[in-house]
Amino acid sequence: MKKALFIDRDGTLILETDDFKIETFEKLVFYPQVFYWLGKIVRELDYELVMVTNQDGLGTPDFPERDFHEVQDFIVRTFANEGIHFADIHIDKSYPHENLPTRKPGTGMLTKYMQGDYDLPNSFVIGDRITDVKLAQNLRCKCIWLNDGRGLGADEITEQHHELKNVIALDTREWEKVYNFLKKVSSAAL
Repeated sequence: MKKALFIDRDGTLILETDDFKIETFEKLVFYPQVFYWLGKIVRELDYELVMVTNQDGLGTPDFPERDFHEVQDFIVRTFANEGIHFADIHIDKSYPHENLPTRKPGTGMLTKYMQGDYDLPNSFVIGDRITDVKLAQNLRCKCIWLNDGRGLGADEITEQHHELKNVIALDTREWEKVYNFLKKVSSAAL
């Protein structure tokens, strides 16, 4: 069975902006050292990469699809040029208040991974928000949390979210630590 890394985009592969929308090249900044360490993960470890991102209101006049896709296509091409390929890319366009099953932490975009061909207990969600931690919980896998401090910290998760603490396998801001953790996990599985 295949193992997957379900990787968020904004705040994980590229830096998040204060307005939480990256629709211009001026706003695009790649996450520090992501190419080097994710490249090592791809070359050395056995994970399929899946990009999973919420893009609030994509396709509305305030967030035109053309602008988004120019930047998105550049991001994907740049990773591919470094030997980092995503097997799938899932983009949810809805707003949080719509409560659609396709919006993280819902698994509506990821049902094919839940049908038995993937080793979800040994797969990981990598993301920067509590919704990524909850997505990992809903997929029955673990989360590598690139927590930027905009939300809850691992030590600040309230009692109502206590069960999420068991989902967080690693709380870090560094892709080097992500690589080292996944290498250790992969070595232990051998």
